[in-house]
Amino acid sequence: MNPSDEALPSLRDALRRSASGGSDFLGERLRSLAQTQRDSRVIADGAGMLPGVGPSHSSYSQVRHRLHRGLLEVLNPQAVAQAGMPQIQAAIEAYLDDALARESLPLSRAERDQLGEDLLYEVIGLGPLSPLMTDPTVADILINGPHQVYVERHGLLELSEVRFHDNEHLMLTIERILARVGRRVDESQPMADARLPDGSRVNVIVPPIAVHGPSMSIRRFMREVYGMKELVAGGSLTAKAAEFLRLAVKARLNIIVSGGTGSGKTTMLNCLSNHIPEGERILTVEDTAELRLNHRHIVTLEARPANAEGRGHVSIRDIVRNALRMRPDRIIVGEVRGGEALDILQAMNTGHDGSLATLHSNSPRDTLARLETMMLMAEVELPQRVLREQVGSALDLIVHLGRFADGSRRVTHITEVVDVDNGTVLTQDLFLTRREGEHIVMRGQGIVPAAAREFHERGVELDPALFQP
Repeated sequence: MNPSDEALPSLRDALRRSASGGSDFLGERLRSLAQTQRDSRVIADGAGMLPGVGPSHSSYSQVRHRLHRGLLEVLNPQAVAQAGMPQIQAAIEAYLDDALARESLPLSRAERDQLGEDLLYEVIGLGPLSPLMTDPTVADILINGPHQVYVERHGLLELSEVRFHDNEHLMLTIERILARVGRRVDESQPMADARLPDGSRVNVIVPPIAVHGPSMSIRRFMREVYGMKELVAGGSLTAKAAEFLRLAVKARLNIIVSGGTGSGKTTMLNCLSNHIPEGERILTVEDTAELRLNHRHIVTLEARPANAEGRGHVSIRDIVRNALRMRPDRIIVGEVRGGEALDILQAMNTGHDGSLATLHSNSPRDTLARLETMMLMAEVELPQRVLREQVGSALDLIVHLGRFADGSRRVTHITEVVDVDNGTVLTQDLFLTRREGEHIVMRGQGIVPAAAREFHERGVELDPALFQP
């Protein structure tokens, strides 16, 4: 028998007991709903309010929250976890039918359907956040306490109309998200990372660290996969720069994609990776698996944080070290954050040409400095000169991205790492993006890469005209 079929009687039995038992819970909740509707006649906003229920005082969200709390009291949590979507929907329908049968309420069919949908979101979804998670224009969701929810659309932040009832309501949603991945937050563990089923990344921080209430950020996993053509069409870089990057990947140059938070590093890394020729074995190493490569021979590896007992931690560095034993042609590291910088650069220097990685930095020169700093985090006693020689011999290109005031994300530098001279890593900019009057323009610098010979030796024809302004 399907587990969900076994769970359905438990759900229905719980609902029947709540409706016919001695408790007046449902009647109390529904009388509150009726009083709310009589007291308020403010037209609802677009956040799922019932007509006639105003957000300013006795709001629909408060009523929904009370009904949700009641529903959680009468439903068996284990049964809910085992039940399928049709069974849970049937249980919520039964809950509303029993409730409405006990009280006379001025609810239209549309209002009742909306209430049922919202309760379903509360039981199995993300509550008030569910509409935002289905909005394709929302890239990030930032919750600063129960009454302040910001979203990022088209690169710009805006305050949404979504609200939680109180801190307890927000904590219920947070706990439901973390329970799915076996994690929790409390005073002893006030911070946690998680991933939603759709791949979106979640970070949570709660009191006492978060002074004004629980805070949560959700970085949406965008289902739409961008290619170089889309980036060129969107103005992120020119067609000449895109063609050069395609050839650089084909010629197995080692590339670091750098930039600030939310500048589009992962998107660019994904675009570059999709130009790797078929027939090569690719290993991807990420904190959270986000890359979506159109490649047949790919092994996806993901780091794992420690559990509640502090055990089971597997770092990116652990995975990179193991990946070197898995016969990769190319290694792609989603983000370099620490001592794994030394391991990935050593891999680039020892036969794994064409490897790719991202890291946070403010400029190409800062990228080199950060790599040097992170190599020191590997706790290997190497002089600074040796570290810089390692960077200079391993790395070929830095693709740096930035966010502009209008919310656009653009490639600001394509910089070649040329050599190391007297302990200084020498670089030259091949493409630069600058503001010219009212326009932001990327131009070639008229410099043919020093690696042009490597392109030729690997059978990749490089047209010098690509670099002309």
